Amino acid sequence: MTDSSSPVVVVTGANGLVGARICAALAERGATVRAVVRRPGSAPDVAGVEERVGEFYDADLAASVARGADAVVTTVHPMGSDRETQHRIAVEGTPVLARAARDAGVARFVHVSTAAVYDRSPGVEDVNESSALVPDDAGDYPVTKRDTDAALAEVDGITRVVVRPPAILGAGETSVWNTLHPAEVRDDEQARHGVPDQSFAWVHVEDLAALVADVALGRIPPAADAEEGPVEGGCTPVNVASGPATQRDYLGTVTAALGLEPVWDEAPAWTGQILADRARAWGWSPQVRLDQALKEIDEGLRG
Repeated sequence: MTDSSSPVVVVTGANGLVGARICAALAERGATVRAVVRRPGSAPDVAGVEERVGEFYDADLAASVARGADAVVTTVHPMGSDRETQHRIAVEGTPVLARAARDAGVARFVHVSTAAVYDRSPGVEDVNESSALVPDDAGDYPVTKRDTDAALAEVDGITRVVVRPPAILGAGETSVWNTLHPAEVRDDEQARHGVPDQSFAWVHVEDLAALVADVALGRIPPAADAEEGPVEGGCTPVNVASGPATQRDYLGTVTAALGLEPVWDEAPAWTGQILADRARAWGWSPQVRLDQALKEIDEGLRG
């Protein structure tokens, strides 16, 4: 039995690295979580988490899971799929859930986007929420993420918060930066190349989940000014990034753990930062330091 007085939050992609940690963060804060997954038995086995199976963009399922909820968090994007699939599921599908949430009277809709929507070409300086976005030829993932954000901006009648993390560090089988990309570095010499001073913008999944959970639960109150909190009834982007790092830090850690040598190239590269001043003004502060995050990568690969 769950406490009927506890807030109810829907989380899509609940079996992924980010979704699972958000479920845990919400449960730790006393919420009841409706964890939407595609495969039965794959939701996090955490007290307060209830599994719901299906495609989040199915209109009937979306209406069902949104009914009686206080907030909805969506984390799903079919990264690695073809452009058409990414567009269908993310750009077209995510607003289906947002409209269902609005129609059900849900107070907040939190979408985990990405800082990859920003133009970070060589010569571009630091990036904040008003910075230029990627052009149409930037690649399938950043463009479809950009277009998903734009589609959510068109869904009125509900408070929407678009959370934009850069590289998400954290241990897990599906972790891009702790597991999947290091496997590419191990198996493909080309993946060992990098520009040493190129910025490696990052955030740890624990810190990302903390911000998302606090926004979803209304612990960060709405405000008329986006610099003070989510704009009530609006669509507010917020960057969530930790301190500065470079490819020398990340790729150097990965290659050392694998017993390999990095190949440092001389080439133009982005050396700015993803600024998270807005998130910090909302009361967020990252707890995982760079040395801790890199140590986790190193120990995971050596182990």
